Amino acid sequence: MISDITIAPCQHCDFCLKAGRCRIQDDMQMVYDELEKADGLVIASPIHFMSVTAQMKAAIDRCQVYWAKKYRLKVPPLEIKKERKGFFISVGARNIDRARLFGPAIEVVKSLFFSLDVKYTGELTFPGVDERGAIKNVPGALAEAYVAGKKFVTG
Repeated sequence: MISDITIAPCQHCDFCLKAGRCRIQDDMQMVYDELEKADGLVIASPIHFMSVTAQMKAAIDRCQVYWAKKYRLKVPPLEIKKERKGFFISVGARNIDRARLFGPAIEVVKSLFFSLDVKYTGELTFPGVDERGAIKNVPGALAEAYVAGKKFVTG
């Protein structure tokens, strides 16, 4: 889990704009390695103040290096060229309109995927879920997750 590793925030030092890599050496190096190898990308995060958690946002911000590669250095953001799909899963405590609750986080995730050349294929969101494990009490959530997962893998 992203919360189990140490990721420093992006310093916006612009090192990546020239080098195509981040100058900060921390656990994000493991994330970069996994992103290179991944066939697809699923981001799961609860909503914190209308976005993903701080730990997830730090990892996303450190992906600035991929934006720099793609737009400044004009090289593919991920070395291994293959089509990749991406999906977002989230829960939020408030029981309000999904677009209002999850919209800002979805835009953050879409922006990341766009920079990585990962095709955004959708999301699975559940409002009104505030405590660890409470998703088990949401009727149909497991079935929805199963269908979404199957569709993500098979297309």
